[in-house]
Amino acid sequence: MSARAERGTASVEFVWLSLLLLVPFVYALLCIFDVQRAAFAVSVAGRSAARAYLLAPTADSARDRALSAAQVALDDQGIEARISLRCEPADACLSPGSSIRVVVRTTVALPFTPTALGARFGGIVVDSNHRETFGRFRAATT
Repeated sequence: MSARAERGTASVEFVWLSLLLLVPFVYALLCIFDVQRAAFAVSVAGRSAARAYLLAPTADSARDRALSAAQVALDDQGIEARISLRCEPADACLSPGSSIRVVVRTTVALPFTPTALGARFGGIVVDSNHRETFGRFRAATT
């Protein structure tokens, strides 16, 4: 084959190889960015909820304040998540030496994945587990 017959094939090969290599790379970056955004959101939500719980003036308002603080952090990143709060020991919340455990869990859907594929390709589970202790040398609140 002569050099004249192969003229222009380099640009075609470049375009095809670029598409074959760049499309998966961009998809992987989109997935990584979504998972990182969710990981940041759940960790900040857990930390914020625990701090808001411990700074509440009464045990009755502590749960509402903690859930509100976590929801603000999640809304900031556009994430929907399940939040669970557990005081340890359960009968002595907001007393010196007690602690609050906050678990925030979400599932990040992979970009452009059809929901018809079901739960098998449903996404990546991201969770945060944060524990904050009420200071031993603080006055207890009721």
